[in-house]
Amino acid sequence: MLSTLSELLFHPLSNAIMTILSGITALYWIFSFLAGDFLGDMDFAPEVDGGIGVDTDADIDAGEAGGEQSFFSKALEFVNVGKVPFMIVYSVFKFIAWIITLLSSVVFKIADWGWKSALILIPVFIIAFLITRYATKPLVKMYNAMGYNGEEAHDLIGRIARMRSAVTGDKIGAAELVINNDVIRINVKSKSGDPINYNSEVMIADESTDKRYYYVVPEITLNNIL
Repeated sequence: MLSTLSELLFHPLSNAIMTILSGITALYWIFSFLAGDFLGDMDFAPEVDGGIGVDTDADIDAGEAGGEQSFFSKALEFVNVGKVPFMIVYSVFKFIAWIITLLSSVVFKIADWGWKSALILIPVFIIAFLITRYATKPLVKMYNAMGYNGEEAHDLIGRIARMRSAVTGDKIGAAELVINNDVIRINVKSKSGDPINYNSEVMIADESTDKRYYYVVPEITLNNIL
């Protein structure tokens, strides 16, 4: 039985690739558990009314902003990254892809494909990606109930982010930054009202009084800080 299980996990090549990748992820979570950081590096603070994540009520020109988002940004948003820590989503995706790969090797009998069996990972990843969106929806509710906002609002001031939409005047757009491997998306507005282009780096200078968005500046200077 053990030999049969071992053969399934490591044969054909597609199974071996996903088994090794899943094993690496398992080791990551074991070390995270031993380090006391099993749920990710975050401070649960239900009282924090942070503006992290896309504020669907914000006054954003959805057509223009959405068109300027990169494909990668849209892909992360599709699978709920920002609402759930990146490593959680990534682990769910990898586990689903692993299971589908093992099942496909049995159903389609691809053991005789040799190295070409790895090609099946292409449709597997696509299917796993779609399933991950729905598999992580319960986690979105769980993390929201625990007050997960990616990072407390005051910790974002002074950090560097990358614009995911162009802003000017009073227009609210989106920006992203990475904190502890988590991709955080925030609503932003130009502090001076001057135009800020898509994909440019900005510094988070302040937070709005209603905590719906952050003010950003395109350059770090004494004039911006004061």
